[in-house]
Amino acid sequence: MRKYNVGIIGYGWVAGAHIDAINAGSRAQVTAVYSSRPLDSAALATRHGRPMAVYQDLAAMLADPAIDVVSICSYPYDHVRQSIQAARAGKHLIIEKPLALSLKDLRALQAAVADAGVRVCVCFECRFSSQFLTIKSAIDRGLLGRIHYGEVDYYHGIGPWYGQFRWNTQAAAGGSSLLSAGCHALDALLLCMGSEVAEVTSYSTGSANPVFEKYEYPTSSVTILKFADGRVGKCASVIDCLQPYYFHTHLVGSEGSLLDNKFHSATLNGLNKSKWSELSMKMLDSGDVSDHPYQTQFEAFFAALDAGTEMPLTSLAEAARSHEVIFAADRSARTGKPVKLSS
Repeated sequence: MRKYNVGIIGYGWVAGAHIDAINAGSRAQVTAVYSSRPLDSAALATRHGRPMAVYQDLAAMLADPAIDVVSICSYPYDHVRQSIQAARAGKHLIIEKPLALSLKDLRALQAAVADAGVRVCVCFECRFSSQFLTIKSAIDRGLLGRIHYGEVDYYHGIGPWYGQFRWNTQAAAGGSSLLSAGCHALDALLLCMGSEVAEVTSYSTGSANPVFEKYEYPTSSVTILKFADGRVGKCASVIDCLQPYYFHTHLVGSEGSLLDNKFHSATLNGLNKSKWSELSMKMLDSGDVSDHPYQTQFEAFFAALDAGTEMPLTSLAEAARSHEVIFAADRSARTGKPVKLSS
């Protein structure tokens, strides 16, 4: 089994989680880090348990033929430029969300990846969580029947107490509540219901609490999705709430319903139909990146590289569709009108 060498672009909170997850697996190791600020290689080696080359020149790191994959953990406004640069250098890509801050930039990224022939893993890692692996398995086994309504909502107060706040408040960096944070919930909704969205309508608002005044965009939004086959979904993204982190999930199908870690199904004999039954799974209950299922996701990516196949669950194509829906939702919230998506 080949072991891949990975270079990290950007060294902040999420980069540390990427490094530790990659090094903890069996298929890859982080051998280099690029940062725009000076880093101490000895301190990095002590912190992460292995030596890593340190670069302040991105082109120099990308010129190293020993690096197979780059993980892009920089600010969102740098993702497209750095991803294209790395793809043209022949490196496979792990890209943190959001992929891009506009549909135009997303298309440029897709074109560069296609031209370079590299593989991509996008960090919609919630698809690899215990919670959504279990939910998707229950759906695929017919426990709920045909889902006709679903809601997946993201509640996470991102204020001065949270590291992301310092850049997330800027429209040029965060983009919107849905793009900067709630994208995980919308992507999970598409995982459960499918990506063939025909039309979206979105509304946005914000808290009166002065803690959130620095935000340059509305901090709460709710988006209604109409699927091509007539089914309906809803996604709220609320980053100005004062409450514990909550990734609300409610799916309603022809044979049953699922509410967070509980389910009710008409397909199973012997259940108490007057009460919810419970699924044993680890819930998404923290915004801390160290708690995210990166290792499971990255191991799947390196296995796909070995097999010469696309990344399962979080390929560029899957993630791009989620971004297309997000961009349409943000446009609807700005204009006050529904937005149709091309098929």
